[in-house]
Amino acid sequence: MTTIVRTVSDLRARVDKWHGQSHKVALVPTMGYLHNAHIALVEAGKQICSRTVVSIFVNPRQFGPKEDFEKYPRDEQRDLSMLANHQVDLAFVPSLEEMYPLKFSTVVSVPSLTQTLCANTRPSHFSGVATVCAKLFNQCRPDVAVFGEKDYQQLQIIRHLVKDLDIPTEICGVPTVRETDGLAISSRNVYLSKQERARAAQINLILAATATRLTEGHEPAKELTNALSQLNKKVGYTPEYLELCDAETLAPITELNTPARLLTAIIINRTRLIDNWPVMPPTT
Repeated sequence: MTTIVRTVSDLRARVDKWHGQSHKVALVPTMGYLHNAHIALVEAGKQICSRTVVSIFVNPRQFGPKEDFEKYPRDEQRDLSMLANHQVDLAFVPSLEEMYPLKFSTVVSVPSLTQTLCANTRPSHFSGVATVCAKLFNQCRPDVAVFGEKDYQQLQIIRHLVKDLDIPTEICGVPTVRETDGLAISSRNVYLSKQERARAAQINLILAATATRLTEGHEPAKELTNALSQLNKKVGYTPEYLELCDAETLAPITELNTPARLLTAIIINRTRLIDNWPVMPPTT
């Protein structure tokens, strides 16, 4: 049975009790409307730790003024049922007022990783993510926090956050969970029409093929140009960006000498999708 708490004091009391019993605690931060990718994070946390906490909070501070905060899908009862079915120990479901009390004014930012990629079109997004995650880490004090690699820029920001602020939480990244056709699972996929859904499935195929050619030693600039052309042709929309970046720093690279990530964001009609693929340097 999953215990539900809605206040920071109740969360801390439960986690402190577990720590006193020598349990390791995993935190899976979510915005709810759970799907199989979230459950993969839960299962990863359960493999590492003996107790698992899932937070459900649609964080307004990571939505821009013209983004979809109000229409972001929500179904708390469905979410709690899924967590119970997967033997999650604790669900933390705070109110807006619990997370951001009156006169709350602190902002957490990681500037070195928030000047590129998704930050170009969502300038306040990652400060909202960093702020809420810093709060959750302080509220829960987990031994491990689990994030998906689909939001790769977010994952790297959180890794730098805990390192820079000496937060004693290990960050675990879980490979992207995909539909049977390769589309990265996302809560926003429900907004896609059947035709848009079929086009969106091409994103993963193009990234994977490009990553393979890069690892085989093909010239990065030429491969990025070809991939951009393929995305335009097969998906039918121009990407916000398509970048080959250093896997750790997210700095754009023109030569593949270290592990890298191929990252893209595409708005299909009004639905913004992101995806990425690992790229290893050619073997000599």
